Formats: sequence, C-alpha cells, structure tokens
Amino acid sequence: RNSAKLIAPLGCLVSRQKHTLPDLPYDYGALEPHINATIMQLHHSKHHATYVNNLNVTEEKYKEALAKGDVTAQVSLQPALKFNGGGHINHTIFWTNLSPNGGGEPKGELMEAIKRDFGSFANFKEKLTAVSVGVQGSGWGWLGYNKEQGRLQIAACANQDPLQGTTGLIPLLGIDVWEHAYYLQYKNVRPDYLKAIWNVINWENVSSRYAACKK
Repeated sequence: RNSAKLIAPLGCLVSRQKHTLPDLPYDYGALEPHINATIMQLHHSKHHATYVNNLNVTEEKYKEALAKGDVTAQVSLQPALKFNGGGHINHTIFWTNLSPNGGGEPKGELMEAIKRDFGSFANFKEKLTAVSVGVQGSGWGWLGYNKEQGRLQIAACANQDPLQGTTGLIPLLGIDVWEHAYYLQYKNVRPDYLKAIWNVINWENVSSRYAACKK
C-alpha cells in the first residue's frame, strides 16, 4: 500500500506538462500611454518567454539529477530554478495585476485593510512607490499578505526572487522594476514609470487575490 501511494506522485512528476507562457488578458498596446506596446511585447514575448524556456530546461536537468541521486547537481541547479521559476511566477502575477481599465483606488475589504495597516491609501501608495524606487539594481516591489499576522505588508525582492518563496508573504500586487519593464519609455527615470503604473493597476485582481488568501 505504501508503495502504491508513492507511485502516483512520482508518476505525476514524470508526466508533468511543461510550463507555458500565459496569454496576456489584453493587447500589447492596451496599457498605453502609461506602458507602451513595444515594452509590453518585448517584456512578455521575449523576457517572460525566456524565463519559461529556461525553467523547463532546468527542471529537466533537475529531474535527471534526482533520478541519479546526484545531490551536487541538484544543489548547483538551485539558483537557476529560483531565478527562472521566480521570473515565471512573478510575471504571471504581474500581467494580471495590470489592466487598461485599472487605476483609481481599491474598494471593499482590501481598501479597509490598506487603511488599517497603512493609515490611508495615499500613505500606502507612497510607501510602495518608495520601496520600489529604492530597489538597487533589478527587482520587485510587492504588496503581500502576512497570513500569520493577518495583515498587509510591503516588501522588496531582488532580481526575480519570488515573494512567497523567499519571505513567506502571499503576493497580491507586484511592481516590476527591472529596467526592461520601463527603459524604452522612461529611460533611467524609474520614479516616472512608477508614477505612471498606478494608472493601470487592476484593483479587482488584487482584491480577488486578497479575498482568496484569507480563506
């Protein structure tokens, strides 16, 4: 019986489908003038696609290392899993966090939680913007949910480090501050990009994520 229980999950691992690039829920030019079509096309079809492809390759190598019991190879593959896996996770969230019908302020429970944990929406917006501007090099600014404490929390992650995997916070809203997310339009002026992105934040999506993680 114990052997039979083990066979199923191992079989799933072997037959698991490869990761794929998710479709955008809007056209590349839909977020203009705040984020232009050229950036969105490159960001999605080139950068995110590269993370997906490299993640699949790395997972295949990891599966081989597991089968061989090669712990050294498993350990050496961890950085690539973290980087490409994080890149895929982060961008999959990011695309849904944006909408051509976005902007404004959230409503309902999310707005109440923001006021409770940050004092006001304006204060929250200022803090997340400051954290995102302050990321050294490449990375992300995040609004996450601390399930243990039952409160919202702002955090920054370097490179493509995934929020939940590295901090334990459940991701609600991510702001990509890698230069590929804004350089073609905003050059090196990251604050201008961050000012613009608030006009396309999909608060319905963020609110849905908040409701789901509270269950």
